[in-house]
Amino acid sequence: MPRIPYLSSDLHEPAELVSAIRARRGGRLLHLDRMLLHSPAFARGWNAFLGAVRSELDLPARLRELAICAVAVLNGADYEFAHHAPEFLKAGGTQAQLAGVRRMAQEDPAPPLFNGVEVAVLRLTAEMTRQITVSDATFAEVRAALADEQQVVELVGIVAAYNMVSRFLVALHVSPEDSAGATR
Repeated sequence: MPRIPYLSSDLHEPAELVSAIRARRGGRLLHLDRMLLHSPAFARGWNAFLGAVRSELDLPARLRELAICAVAVLNGADYEFAHHAPEFLKAGGTQAQLAGVRRMAQEDPAPPLFNGVEVAVLRLTAEMTRQITVSDATFAEVRAALADEQQVVELVGIVAAYNMVSRFLVALHVSPEDSAGATR
């Protein structure tokens, strides 16, 4: 049960903002959107920022979604995981890898499930999420694993951004949408 009620799924005001969000979401408003729209200014900034994070970066989608799924697991953000696990699979990840990520809250994922770049992404994600600081060794591993400094900056930004998302979701008890399509 959310701590603040979701706005109606048939919301149409503010028109331009709601239309932009619906366009990005295939015509619907998710529970997250219906929570964010309690503050149109916040929803506008969130939509622009996270839209860019999701669609305008050079870091490969598989690595982006791997990091996001790991943040979700480490922070107990079921909503975030429910939305990004399918994106990870679409980007070439496997069910076995998702199972490994799900174990991150209790243990490090088994390295055979992940290649060297993915292990570096997971280590950085775990350190940033659990203790905020990143060891020099992990940072060096990430720099060596990724193509260039742009991808390093993007990865750090993705992990930071989705820690923000998960904290918002968890604090307000935003729950995954039901499978009956109640969010349309």
